[in-house]
Amino acid sequence: MNELLPARRFLSEHFPAAGAALLCAVSGGVDSMCLLDAVLRWAAERDVRVLAAHFNHQLRGAAADRDETFVREYCAARGVSFFAGRGETAALAAREGLSVEEAARRLRYAFLKETARREQAAVLTAHHADDNAETMLLNLCRGTGSAGLGIPPVRGNVYRPFLALTRRELEEYAAVRGLPHVEDETNGTDDAARNLLRHRVLPVLREINPRAAENMARTAGLLAADSAALDAAARALADAAQSGPEGLRLDWAALRAAPESVQGRAVLLIMERLCGRRRDLSAVHIRAALELKPGASCALPYGMTAKNGGEALELFRLPPVPEPAELPPGGTVCFGAWRVALDAAGPPGAFSCRVRLDGAAQVTAWRPGDRLTLPGSRGSRSLKRLFADAGIPPEERDRTPVLRIGGRAAAVPGLGSELSAGDAGVQVIFYKETDYKEHTGGEAT
Repeated sequence: MNELLPARRFLSEHFPAAGAALLCAVSGGVDSMCLLDAVLRWAAERDVRVLAAHFNHQLRGAAADRDETFVREYCAARGVSFFAGRGETAALAAREGLSVEEAARRLRYAFLKETARREQAAVLTAHHADDNAETMLLNLCRGTGSAGLGIPPVRGNVYRPFLALTRRELEEYAAVRGLPHVEDETNGTDDAARNLLRHRVLPVLREINPRAAENMARTAGLLAADSAALDAAARALADAAQSGPEGLRLDWAALRAAPESVQGRAVLLIMERLCGRRRDLSAVHIRAALELKPGASCALPYGMTAKNGGEALELFRLPPVPEPAELPPGGTVCFGAWRVALDAAGPPGAFSCRVRLDGAAQVTAWRPGDRLTLPGSRGSRSLKRLFADAGIPPEERDRTPVLRIGGRAAAVPGLGSELSAGDAGVQVIFYKETDYKEHTGGEAT
């Protein structure tokens, strides 16, 4: 009889001591019902407490409520402690700009980890070899290194005892044991990328080799071992990064001396340390940072910027773009680190020019379509081009104040003001708060 021996060995290896508590994630589908049954049978021979957790993503109306009721009643009939959670998946996806699948994953794992923390238990999920193969193919399509190819058997407090077993083996186990389960009707559609791989791609791979999923899982395991060694070297390199006021910098000499595979991992580690997360940081972002020419920069996820500072690769997070501010005559407003004064005094060395005050004055960030006609020019030019000509890097442009008169760009520090102002206009002064403090010898007011 199919006893799911690889799963039993996994459980015995990772939970050898008596008194463990195992929280099974149970959706009600055949895979998770096999997990609960197999863990209960294994635990019956040991002093191990088994619990079940179900998360209702509130995406399928009455069908989702049916699944929750099914798992609840199944656990009650067997004396298994049951924990239910639910969340507004669609609302989170819309609010955070996530796919529905990613929003569901975040809510589900947050619930599982909090329940496990409260119950002092380890989390078990029913991911199997076919799930692993689908994940490998998805990640290859998206672009990833060997570290991100497959599903790890253990990550933190989450354990996956079925990764050496196929979906077919679990279905056979369920049939022999007479395990009831519910079907998620959305699994039969090709709307999601994972379902498309499951229904159309993996069957073709099995025609080439019936053990394609198992072989892919084995390959993922071998790559994971190699990846662990590379990660250790990358951590040592990332630890050499120096902290600065805005971020981290790593000398190019140290970076280039490392093997290429270690370079990318070290840069990824630095990015993760800077923004506090790894998800959505891909090989594309790593390559963009490593291929920067001296003085160039590129935008990265989570508000990060990478810059080739000449001697070092610099990674930093910039503050949010300041909000627009109205500027009355004789007044001064703050715009991030800048101050802008209209017909008012400023510190020595501040950037000053004159503007024609024929409308309401406002200080904002630059906008696509903004143009200036500067003295000595042969016509108007876009601010984007003027910024580039003045050597103002892209990461500083959104935080450089633009004085608008009547909604039109009229003056920008480092660039100048509209030619039409002439000498009869009103003086505008731009300066950094640090300049003011140095001038007054105290705090800016």
